[in-house]
Amino acid sequence: MNRLAQSRLLRFIEARLTPGSEFGLHLTAGLALMVAGVSMFREIADAVGEQDDIARFDVHIAQWFNTHAFEPLTTIMLAITHTHGIVGMSIASTLLALWFWHKKAPYWLLSVLIVAPGGMLINVLLKNVYARPRPMFEEPLLTLATYSFPSGHTAASTLFYGLIASYVFTTSPYWKRRLSVAAFAIAMVLLVAFSRVYLGAHYVSDVLGAMTYSAGWLAICIAAVSTLRRRRAARRDQ
Repeated sequence: MNRLAQSRLLRFIEARLTPGSEFGLHLTAGLALMVAGVSMFREIADAVGEQDDIARFDVHIAQWFNTHAFEPLTTIMLAITHTHGIVGMSIASTLLALWFWHKKAPYWLLSVLIVAPGGMLINVLLKNVYARPRPMFEEPLLTLATYSFPSGHTAASTLFYGLIASYVFTTSPYWKRRLSVAAFAIAMVLLVAFSRVYLGAHYVSDVLGAMTYSAGWLAICIAAVSTLRRRRAARRDQ
């Protein structure tokens, strides 16, 4: 590689890692997280499709929870899972969008409008591509007719709480607040995921797959909206 090519390569890398650039670090980080999420999802999906060890582990865990279910935990898990269903998450996303509108944060409002519908559309497509049957039991706690992989409830909660955590991380100058909200978001996603496995609606790999693809989708959406905001700001400053 000659010096001119090396110089161009270094300038390209520097531009991709510059925090304030419109195509800088935020976009690089978003693409990296998207690639990581898609890669992890593919690994999980391949293992599920090949009926690998993870599939046997799935069945074992599902049977164990069905056998050892008890009250009041079952009622609590039903409340959590129903709260994070289509109706509950639609209401929550609408309220979040209204809050961003009230805060005069149009780009975060745009993020809500892209992240939630797009993520759930991807979920429907993936369910039909893999067409994995849900866990089956002699005495099920919850019965659903749709496909199992990946979990829609887990995907929706990952997108919703992940978006809130991203907003706080981006706008708050206080690390304690950032870490508290991040911990809350992670805890809520894990709680929803656990409720789906506990109730026998999904296998463990279903919720893991939902988390990975949703995290990747969330990352690239936020990066894209941030790029749009930076480009428009740069044009106004010209």
